[in-house]
Amino acid sequence: MTGLMVCVAVLAAASAYGVLQKRRSGRVRVRGRDDGKRLGADRLGGELGERATLVQFSSAFCAPCRATRRVLGEVAGMVPGVSHIEIDAEEHLDLVRELDILKTPTVLVLDADGRIVRRATGQPRRADVIAALGEAV
Repeated sequence: MTGLMVCVAVLAAASAYGVLQKRRSGRVRVRGRDDGKRLGADRLGGELGERATLVQFSSAFCAPCRATRRVLGEVAGMVPGVSHIEIDAEEHLDLVRELDILKTPTVLVLDADGRIVRRATGQPRRADVIAALGEAV
């Protein structure tokens, strides 16, 4: 009987953790550690957008990175003055460490001056990215 109770408790805890992770993944939010950090075109390997820039950190083995690339490309095409830059995390480890990128895909929303205003870890939804752009401009 004790073994059954342990199995039920472990199953409940794992389910709660899974639901929490699913809700948090892809949410665009502000991180206190990003305040004041600024990235220029020289560090990103591409030109900043006139209004905002979507910076995506990806890796070769990451399946959600392809979907994120598509979503961010669509948003950059829909919203004037917004550009999308994709960075291979494996080739830019110094930048990954500096910005505390822990998993891919990670998306940073930069304002016109290159300041980080929002961050999303996981695959973001199009509506969330567009809302974050409204705060970047």
